[in-house]
Parts: sequence; C-alpha cells; structure tokens
Amino acid sequence: MGKPGAFLTVGRRAHTLRPVDERTRDYAELYELLTPELQREQASRCMMCGVAFCQSGMGFGGARTSGCPLHNLIPEWNDLLYRGLWREAADRLALTSPLPEFTSRVCPALCEAACNLGRDDEPETIHDNERAISDWEWAHGGPRRFSPAAPDAPRVAVVGSGPAGLACAGELGRRGARVTVVERDDRAGGLLMYGIPNMKLEKDVVTRRVDLMRELGVEFRLGCDASDADVAAGLLADFDAVVVAAGARQPRGLSAAGFDEGLAAGGVVWAVDYLTSATRALLDGGEPAISAAGRDVVVIGGGDTGNDCLGTAVRQGARSVRQIEFMPCPAEPDAPGAVRWPEWPVVKKTDYGQQEAIELMGGEMRAWGVDTRAVLLDEAGAVRGISVVDLDWSAGRPEPVAGSERELEAQLVLIACGFTGPERPVLDALGVGTGERGLPAVEAGAHRAAAGGDGRAAVFVAGDACSGSSLVVSAIADAMACAGEVAAEIGL
Repeated sequence: MGKPGAFLTVGRRAHTLRPVDERTRDYAELYELLTPELQREQASRCMMCGVAFCQSGMGFGGARTSGCPLHNLIPEWNDLLYRGLWREAADRLALTSPLPEFTSRVCPALCEAACNLGRDDEPETIHDNERAISDWEWAHGGPRRFSPAAPDAPRVAVVGSGPAGLACAGELGRRGARVTVVERDDRAGGLLMYGIPNMKLEKDVVTRRVDLMRELGVEFRLGCDASDADVAAGLLADFDAVVVAAGARQPRGLSAAGFDEGLAAGGVVWAVDYLTSATRALLDGGEPAISAAGRDVVVIGGGDTGNDCLGTAVRQGARSVRQIEFMPCPAEPDAPGAVRWPEWPVVKKTDYGQQEAIELMGGEMRAWGVDTRAVLLDEAGAVRGISVVDLDWSAGRPEPVAGSERELEAQLVLIACGFTGPERPVLDALGVGTGERGLPAVEAGAHRAAAGGDGRAAVFVAGDACSGSSLVVSAIADAMACAGEVAAEIGL
C-alpha cells in the first residue's frame, strides 16, 4: 500500500486551474500540476483497500458503482508511484490502460467518486497520479514498443481514429495484425483532435500517440471517408476484418420553430462543428470559419461539450455568453444526500468554461429548466435570437411556466444537446444494420455486426459507434474488448 496511515495525516491536494484572466488569453493547457515529489506524497494516501471500488466498478451485491471501466490496477500503481518506482508504475498502468495520456486529461475520474477514502474524507488524487505516471513515461522514452506485424499477418481496417479507434488499432497491432486506420478528417485523432479544445487536451499529445503508432507499423489513411461506396467496398474486399469505431457523431437537434432555417443561415451551429473550426484555425493559423468574436452567444446544453463551447467563445472575444439547459438544476454538492458514495454524484458543477464566463461576463449566465421554442430570424434572414420558456419540473415532468416566455438575443446559437448515435452513412456503406435506439445491430454480448466469407471481411463495431455516446474511457474499454473478439476471429 502507500505510506501506512498517510491518509490520516496528508490532505488531498489536486492540480489547480490557471487564473481566469491569464488562461483566457490563450489556448494553452488549463492546469497547473503538482511537482513529482508532491504527487508521490499524494499517492501515499492510497489505502490499498481489500475491495478497491476505484478499479472494480462494482459495489455491494453487484450494484454498479462509478469505478474505472478499464479496471485499472489503481492501488498497485499508486503504491509504486509513492515509492518512486516510475517505470514499474508505468508498466502496471499499461497492463489495462492503452491511452493513459488521454484518460488522465479528459476523463471525469469515475475512480475518484468510488474511492473508499472518499466515503468519509476526500478521495485519492487518482486522476493526477495517472497523469504524472503517463507524463513521466513519455518524458523517458515513451510507452514500451512492440514488433511490427509480419508481412503475411491478417489485415484489419479500423474506421475512425478517435479514442476507440486508436485503442482498437493499437491493441490489434500489439497482437500481430497489420492495421490500417481510415479517417475522413485531415488529421488523426477524431474527437480527441477536433472535438475537445486545445486548452483541455493539447493536440501535440494526440499527434505524439499517432506518430508512435505509425512507428509501430499502423498505417493511417487520412481524408478517406468509409461512407463512400467505393472506399467501403475496398475495405471489405482487401481486409480480413473491418472495425467501425467512428463514434456517435449524429447530433441531437431541437424541435423549435425556425431551427432548420437557423442552421441554413449559419447562426445556429452544431457544437462539434464550432469546436472543430476553432481547433483547425489554431493548428493551421488564420481565423476560424465560425467565430464568436463580437457576438452574443447562447449555448443550448449543459454538459461537457457545452462547457467547452463557453470556454472557446470567451477566448474568441464573444460580447456575451449564456448557457441554457432543458433539465432542472441539479442539487448543490453539499446538499444532504446529494453525494451517495460510491455512486457518481449528479450535482451542480461549475467547470472551467462556466467559471470563465461567470467571472468575465459579470455573474451567473446559466439557466436550468428552460425550453427553446423558436429560433428568431431578422428581416435579412440572419439569426437574431431565440424564444424560450421556463419549465416547472416539480411534478417530475416538464410543464411550461405561464408568463415566462421571453427572447434571448443571440447571433450565434451553439447546439450542445448530445448525440443520438452513430452516423448512418458509414454503417450503410459497410452493410451494418441498425436495431434498438438506432444503434448497430451486433451479436448479443459481442461486437460483430456482419460475418465474413466469400472474400468479404467480417465487420465489427466498437466504442460509441456500438453503444452510443459515452465517456472516452468507456469507449476505450469497449474497443479493447472488441479487439479481443477481432483477434480471435482472424486467428491471432
């Protein structure tokens, strides 16, 4: 375990955010990290519990908790970190986590919510400990290499290069397959590259991983769209297996009047398109194709993507920003019964972008229990705002509040209402049917969607493309399971 009794004498100390007035002037990393010595001290707080809910994801009687979907061996690498055995800690982390540089930056830390220490005290800094181990490993030569596949090894195409695609491709390469990743964008990384702002996940971290995978023999075909009939036919004919790991990119829209007209006018924009535009401009230089500069911005949706939109709009120089959410306001973190260890706490949070908007825009700019009724256009056909109404959730269902109708001025409305599932064109092109909730129809308890034979590759579906929109860590865990099935299919 860590230092015996350290959890009684050493208090929790996590990373901090750079000051608002400093960090909003750039797109550099948000965080200020602890020194390696202080991080080792934090690792000493781990209690090496008999039942480590942080890694198991299971609770009393088999009830689901918020533990790690990858089942990381958290107490073991906490102990190695405390003892200063950095290489051994990295090797232990690598047994279960193929992409720790990503999960340690963008995962919400389900493990910490399930930490036994957190029941009566503040939990272990698992997230920061993982980051420290991963950063050390990359600073000392990077992850351990494996031999490239033999020239006659089975071939696998992985469609999509987000977290699931990279995890699946890397694992199949490690097992000896010749892997080709097919990506429609100009850069590899998918959601990691274009869906998460640079200040939260610096893009050189993504490029570094892709470069390593290339070194190990994984091929990347960029600007290649598998939804094209000719591309899909080539994949099915040339490979032994195809894995669809293209994410759940179909955005959820609004039923509000004028919504489609707003999209056509360019004043209503999907959140991921907006974030992609900002990152592309940062990497390529020049001005973003979609900018909040000098505009009144309303973000519809209260999740992580909506928060990222706020942070980006603030940095671009928005005149004002607001965020509205259809659901009621969650409980305050200190409300009685709000946090029920070891479950994930569904409580009111103020993330980095919201904090920036509140501080720089002069006060709270969020509103919960608000429904968008219409997108408003001016005489020239440009978006000028939205019409909204408050909702009463006291009966457990939303009821419009009489007399609460009002207009919110906005020239840019960002839609961050989540995703409904994978985009259909790529599934259709590869012959994958859909079932419940519009998700791919796969074999029960598995990932195979179409059997191979007669010169046609077997098709599998992994990550969010298989299960619907989830967390980066969950997509990675699902992709690793899928990789095992593919390896068995092709004889590895």
